[in-house]
Amino acid sequence: MKKVCIVMGSDSDLKVMEGAVDRLRDFGVPFEVRVVSAHRTPAAAEQLAKNARANGFGVIIAAAGKAAHLGGVIAAYTTLPVIGVPIKSSLMDGLDSLLSMVQMPSGIPVATVAVNGADNAAILAVQMLALEDEELAAKLDAFKAEMAEKVAAKDAKIQEQFS
Repeated sequence: MKKVCIVMGSDSDLKVMEGAVDRLRDFGVPFEVRVVSAHRTPAAAEQLAKNARANGFGVIIAAAGKAAHLGGVIAAYTTLPVIGVPIKSSLMDGLDSLLSMVQMPSGIPVATVAVNGADNAAILAVQMLALEDEELAAKLDAFKAEMAEKVAAKDAKIQEQFS
């Protein structure tokens, strides 16, 4: 199975990105976590992206706040799918990060989830990997069924409460 690379611009993003780590563990997907800055260590970001496929990665999740250029820099140097996680910052509650990620130029896509949406980024990465992995696809089916069961149970409880 291909791995997922979780890369963040700062170790201060780790608290948010632990959601992606936990979700990937739930699905049994191997991953690596890195801190690489688009601005402070651009050569390292380039090398990570250029070598990602050879290093066994199938998807890259890139988290960054404020200017949030990491996902775009990574996407510029690889053909692997890149999922951006905008991190909530003190300036605009993450809107600045979100807008930085979704405004990529044509040809450099970065699939972007919600601000601090690490869990959804991991699920999207699993869905991408599951395109070529039936076992992983079955785990996703079970995950979706479990979510539906939880909602149905909550619905039944609410209906009982108000009948």
